[in-house]
Amino acid sequence: MTKRYFVTGTDTEVGKTVASCALLQAATQRGYRTAGFKPVASGSERTPDGIRNGDALALQRNSSVALAYEQVNPYVFEEPTSPHILSAELGVPLDFTAMSHGLRELERQADWVLVEGAGGWFTPLSASQTFADWAVSEQLPVILVVGVKLGCINHAMLTAQAVRSAGLPLAGWIANDVVAQGKRHAEYLTTLRQKIDAPFLGEIPWLGGEAEQQDVGRYLQLDGLR
Repeated sequence: MTKRYFVTGTDTEVGKTVASCALLQAATQRGYRTAGFKPVASGSERTPDGIRNGDALALQRNSSVALAYEQVNPYVFEEPTSPHILSAELGVPLDFTAMSHGLRELERQADWVLVEGAGGWFTPLSASQTFADWAVSEQLPVILVVGVKLGCINHAMLTAQAVRSAGLPLAGWIANDVVAQGKRHAEYLTTLRQKIDAPFLGEIPWLGGEAEQQDVGRYLQLDGLR
């Protein structure tokens, strides 16, 4: 049976993609056939091959299964804003059935599939539905990425509570150092480990730009992953 996980973050720009690449690398090193899936992405560039999102390209590169870009990222928007705004403005509905069909396609090719959300847990995909609603419909175990910085403890606790309230298991969490370690970094991490009732998979240090192109899988330990 294919293992499936949904990666969400405490906010946007907390390193979900870096953590997702680390997870894919670590799972590949354990012998899994891995595939990354970014169903919806905004904030992209026009290329000779079409509109391409950097996060989705990173997932494509770090998947051990060879995937076409469209398999990794079926819905892509150029402007970096909430996808529900662009969906309505451009007349491109973000269809849950199509997203699930894309996930089924990857499950046929890989035995370890990682789905990266957009923004935080409640990112809207339409006027009435959020990314969380789709994750619930798929019953995906959730991996939480915490961007370690001022305010992260509250954001982490709220997100963990929201995931559990939705009836989904919190399979694990990752600390991602989105800034260089400050004076209270150790205290932040200690508090997070006390407050988040889920396996701690590891801490990814501040690596500067292009971290997703580095060997970040070595910072994670998947043995505790639920």
